[in-house]
Amino acid sequence: MPCYIPSLKKIGVKMVSRYPRRIPALLSEILLYDSDSGELLALINGDWITAMRTGAVAALAIKTLQSRTNGIYSFVGLGNTARATLLCLLNIQPDVHHKVRVLSYKNQEDSFINRFKGYTNISFDVVKTNKELVSDADVIISCVTAFDDTFAPEKLYKKGVLIIPVHTRGFQNCDMVFDKVIGDDYDHIKEFKYFSQFKKFIEFADILKGNVTGRNDTDERILSYNIGIALHDIYFASRIYSLYENTNKLNQIILNPPMEKFWI
Repeated sequence: MPCYIPSLKKIGVKMVSRYPRRIPALLSEILLYDSDSGELLALINGDWITAMRTGAVAALAIKTLQSRTNGIYSFVGLGNTARATLLCLLNIQPDVHHKVRVLSYKNQEDSFINRFKGYTNISFDVVKTNKELVSDADVIISCVTAFDDTFAPEKLYKKGVLIIPVHTRGFQNCDMVFDKVIGDDYDHIKEFKYFSQFKKFIEFADILKGNVTGRNDTDERILSYNIGIALHDIYFASRIYSLYENTNKLNQIILNPPMEKFWI
């Protein structure tokens, strides 16, 4: 994923690989170049940047598109992406008490809940079925990388619900019946199986710029596919690099890739 940011005079290339038998299975690296000279400036592990950027975009989509702030936030898939999303959400809505519902799976809910024990603006409820998770939920965040089937029948999703399938799978049955589908980039979404049958598609950037309205009323059911743009990761990598650029310590920074899964 090559990107060029003229204002920062940086070129970046992000590489992502997934090997099921590797620990961790999913890894990303970022190559950062000076766009004037072509000099390779840094090789940066992109895992933390990717997780936090993904969480930040998902949290921004929630804040922008949710029908109400005092509703139920349901999470399925409780890994780093879910942690990053909830961390960002708690911090951009500090005055909101978040009622968070999580789906039980291999006791992952225990460590997930424990991660947020220091926050006072959150309470948790643990459920065991998909139906319990989505029933009456106002916002549903899926951070599961793959589903073999659809997560729940579309009739179970209430009026006004916002669904954010971070990794896109499991909610295709909603594509044709929800009022709007939001995406961070047209080219990411145009090859979706049911794209031609979306009732309405909007790029998220157009909402943020005020060109179009994100949510028109509290009854709209909205899907927000925030797949992610490598340009964001290159931007953050460049800013992190600039923190060290004038310290004369860059040559001393040698970070080995993680040999086991890290937790945000």
